[in-house]
Amino acid sequence: MAVTAGWAVLAGCGGPDSGGGKAELSVAAAYMPQPVSDTMAAGFLTVVNKGGARDELTSVTSDIAGSVTVHRTAGGTMEEVGHLAVPAHGRLVFRSGGNHLMFEDLKRRPRQGQKVPVRLHFAESGTVTVEIPVKPATYTPTTGH
Repeated sequence: MAVTAGWAVLAGCGGPDSGGGKAELSVAAAYMPQPVSDTMAAGFLTVVNKGGARDELTSVTSDIAGSVTVHRTAGGTMEEVGHLAVPAHGRLVFRSGGNHLMFEDLKRRPRQGQKVPVRLHFAESGTVTVEIPVKPATYTPTTGH
């Protein structure tokens, strides 16, 4: 399933310790600032879970990059992580200065107005493809991330 800067909806089965119900995931507010580097870019989005079970983002892939890594920033320190939880009835937010995606070893430099296909892989809900729009390098979303 693909979305363009809107919502993608996934429904998955809850795992044995999910607290019952299913994860009901959607992705919104996705964007990539036009990269200033030829080799690296960042990506931001929000994963919303309206379901009664947690899920976990386990990896991210994109044909535009050699690798896409997930980072979190805590206490001013950025660290790569292997997975991030999406709580039941909660959100996983990727924003400047916080959780973010790093597109490394770019195969081509995304330009403003283009869309970058990204696959988000979840432990319980499977994979969703999001078309992330490339915004100006100075873009500041109204959502605050």
